[in-house]
Amino acid sequence: MAQKSFRCKLVTPTAGLIDDKCVYASVPMFDGLLGVMPGRAPMLMKLGMGELRLDFADDAKMQGTGSKGGSRSFLIDGGFIKMANEELTILAEKAWATETLTKADAEAEARALQGAKPKDNTPAATEDLMHARALAAKKLEMTGKGGGI
Repeated sequence: MAQKSFRCKLVTPTAGLIDDKCVYASVPMFDGLLGVMPGRAPMLMKLGMGELRLDFADDAKMQGTGSKGGSRSFLIDGGFIKMANEELTILAEKAWATETLTKADAEAEARALQGAKPKDNTPAATEDLMHARALAAKKLEMTGKGGGI
C-alpha cells in the first residue's frame, strides 16, 4: 500500500531549507501546535515560536528511489503557513535546524540576555527583550534533543 504524503517547503527570507515529501508536520502556531497530515483542508495561519518537526516520506517504499524517510526538527520564530493542494508552505521569519544549535552558544546567549535591560522604557523594547529571552531559552531546550535525520 502506497504511503500518502504531501509536499513541504520551508523557506526564510534568506534561504530555502526544505523541499521534500512529508507524511506529518508538527507546526508551532501562535496559539499552540498544529498537526498536518495528507488530505488537510486548505488554510493560511500565523506561526509562533517553537519546534517544527517534519516526518519525511520513505520514497524507497513508494518508488524505489528518493528520500529515506526519518524526521527533522527546526526552531521556528514567526511567519506564516499555507496549506493548499497537498502542499504545505512554511514561510518562517527565522528558522534554525536543530542540529546546528549548540548548547554552549545557547547558554552564552541566555546568559547575555539574563541581565540585559530594554533599549528604552517603551513597551515595544520590553517586549523585544522578553521575546529574545524566550527564544534563547527555546534554543537551549532544543539543544538537548536529537532532531537529525
